[in-house]
Amino acid sequence: MAEYVNNSRAGFDYEILETIEAGLVLKGTEVKAIKSGKASIKGSFVKILNGRPQLIGATISPYQPNNTPPDYDPTATRMLLLSKKQINVIDGLSQSQGLTLIPLKIYDTKGRLKLLIGIARGKKKYDKRSSLKKKDVARAKQRGSTED
Repeated sequence: MAEYVNNSRAGFDYEILETIEAGLVLKGTEVKAIKSGKASIKGSFVKILNGRPQLIGATISPYQPNNTPPDYDPTATRMLLLSKKQINVIDGLSQSQGLTLIPLKIYDTKGRLKLLIGIARGKKKYDKRSSLKKKDVARAKQRGSTED
C-alpha cells in the first residue's frame, strides 16, 4: 500500500471518530498526477449532494501541463464510490450529530486509488493547545532518554 497524499492538518484540527475507505472517480491523467505527487487534499471536505458523496476542494495539478486539455479544472468536484449503506450512515451522522467528513489520505490498494475519509468533530482551541502540549512533553521525554 503506497500512500500518495496525506492531510496532516486533519489530526490537529479534528478529532477523528471513525474512518471509511472510498473509491475515487478520476481520469487517467489525474491518476498519474496523484502518483507523481501533484495533488493536495488540505482544506478539502466530503459532502453528500443528491445522494452522492463528492470530494470538494481537492487540488490535482495537471500531470503534463503542456498536454492538458484547455477545459481541465484542477479543483473540480470529484465523485466518490461508496455503497448505498455507507452513504446512508455517513449522511445520517453528518446531519444529526454535526460531524464533518474530512479526507485523510489518498493511497493505492491493489492498483486502485482509494480515499480514506474520516468522520470527525472539530476541536476547540483549548483541545488543540493540550494536544500540542502532549507532543512537546513526549518530545522532551524522548530527548531526555536518548541523552542518558
